[in-house]
Amino acid sequence: MTKEALEHVTILMAGDSGDGIQLAGSQFTDNTALYGNDLSTFPDFPAEIRAPQGTVSGVSGFQIHFGSIEIFNSGDVADVLVAFNAAALKKNIGRLKDRGILICNTAGFDKRNLKLAEYEASPITDELRAQYQVIEIDISKLTKEALADYEMNAKDKERSKNMFVLGFIYWLYNRNLQTTVDFLTKKFAKKPIIAETNIKVLKTGYYYGDTVEAIPNTYEVAPAKMPEGTYRNIMGNQATALALVAASQKSGLDLFFGGYPITPASDILHDLSKYKNFGVRTFQAEDEIAGICTAIGASFGGQLAATASSGPGIALKGEALGLMHILELPLVVINVQRGGPSTGLPTKTEQADLNQAVYGRNGEAPIPVIAAKSPSDCFDTVFTACKMAVEYMTPVMVLTDGYIANGSEPWMFPKSEDLDAITPPFVTEGDKENFMPYERNEQGVRKWAIPGMEGFEHRLGGLEKDELSGAVSYDAENHHQMVKLRKEKVSKIQNSIPKQDLESGKQGAKLAFVTWGSTYGSIKTALKQVETYNLDVAHVHIKHIVPFPSNLGELLKSFDKIIVPELNNGQLVNILRSEFLVDAKPLNKIKGVPFEAREIIAELSNHFNVK
Repeated sequence: MTKEALEHVTILMAGDSGDGIQLAGSQFTDNTALYGNDLSTFPDFPAEIRAPQGTVSGVSGFQIHFGSIEIFNSGDVADVLVAFNAAALKKNIGRLKDRGILICNTAGFDKRNLKLAEYEASPITDELRAQYQVIEIDISKLTKEALADYEMNAKDKERSKNMFVLGFIYWLYNRNLQTTVDFLTKKFAKKPIIAETNIKVLKTGYYYGDTVEAIPNTYEVAPAKMPEGTYRNIMGNQATALALVAASQKSGLDLFFGGYPITPASDILHDLSKYKNFGVRTFQAEDEIAGICTAIGASFGGQLAATASSGPGIALKGEALGLMHILELPLVVINVQRGGPSTGLPTKTEQADLNQAVYGRNGEAPIPVIAAKSPSDCFDTVFTACKMAVEYMTPVMVLTDGYIANGSEPWMFPKSEDLDAITPPFVTEGDKENFMPYERNEQGVRKWAIPGMEGFEHRLGGLEKDELSGAVSYDAENHHQMVKLRKEKVSKIQNSIPKQDLESGKQGAKLAFVTWGSTYGSIKTALKQVETYNLDVAHVHIKHIVPFPSNLGELLKSFDKIIVPELNNGQLVNILRSEFLVDAKPLNKIKGVPFEAREIIAELSNHFNVK
């Protein structure tokens, strides 16, 4: 049997939500990261906690794109599709490339599963075998046979079938099993029989591939050439939590996180609860309003305060967020966007909360808005948001989404000494004489006086306040002035953010793709795939949305055409039109999944001669 070298590969595993798809996917991801490949993943969950088994709506999937080259998205068409049952095949067969490898668990194609998937007959036909490299394995049967000597019922034995598939994939791509063996041994240290049975099935799947010779060759994907440094695999929510802890350390402020569980933001709360040794306090509130209000109290008390949610929870936090704007206290709010409106598509990704972030408060209450572009970028983005919130005494909204939050990629993590300092604008003894709580510096920032500091007593509240003293004021001229001053402070943040640069292409190009958030990777991948055409195309990726970089308008006006791809019905495109009077055109996708590079190339073909 020969080994075929490949630059990059996309694998998609799919089955019922109880089939262990996510565990198998995450284990292959960890193995791939340790091997040295660049990678990007896309876990795809059904909406229901107990999704209907055997149905298309109950299919859980995990996609990984890895390679010896730079990887920017989770892949388009799959090179390998693992279908644990008929529903998984029905949902995903359109994503498998011609002559791709299709691994079918034949036990999942019995009469019951075919009926649940609404197939009249088995889809594994001669026509299917002609189009794909079909490998039919009774994974359920082989798993149970491997555990024949163990006193377990058949259902418990079959739960290990995900390990059989994982072992087979390890064989297919010439990977070492040891990372998963170590994981299982550690995870089930108190239940060694579970570790033993799963390891046995893992090895059974590996050796099955080695002996049955289901395909003529295996594959090798060499490690990627990446900048020298120390890496770890990171998910977006993990990076978010680490950024909050790092900002706490760099600012000298204890971190308080008040939140309420909501998909897909809950893991931020879970991860932060592990860092009590860094002075982190986490509070699971009874609802979204209480979550942000406890964070307001912590900020008033001089702590670095944060909260996180998704669109429905951000809606509930809106009044309290307006309160923080008028109080002018620091707060970091993370919105991990999902499909809406209302409950919408709770486990699917979307970028539909941009308008909510920019405009979603009563009255005139602008706050800075920053968007992360990838799982690892969540660290830099959230750390920047913390610095901005503290040093400008303002709430800041960070936008991620389900794709970024649950996806993963290699991250060359920084050392603490490489991170920027964060300097809270605390009052000093010299400020005690004639202290005015809303007196501002040249950036429009007031000083931070902590309750209990003698000589710095002052009033805070949601009613309009006097321009200097902070006392309640109903004066019309004062209100007009205060609205302008708070807006001016947010606008002046523009002086401390980088100017807008180009991801690729040049200023004045015939066409520019303008992206924000998680659309970054798909457009980056697509433009790399058409590099040989030497198209006059630029890529502008916007991180700072409120305020925009100071040169963004000039840059946008230099392009002949502007296309704004978004996972919504057109939000940034309208903001750009309004702000800069440019004729930007939308490219929208609202299906709960990211753009594929081929969709961007199809759009390019409308403007250039590409295939």
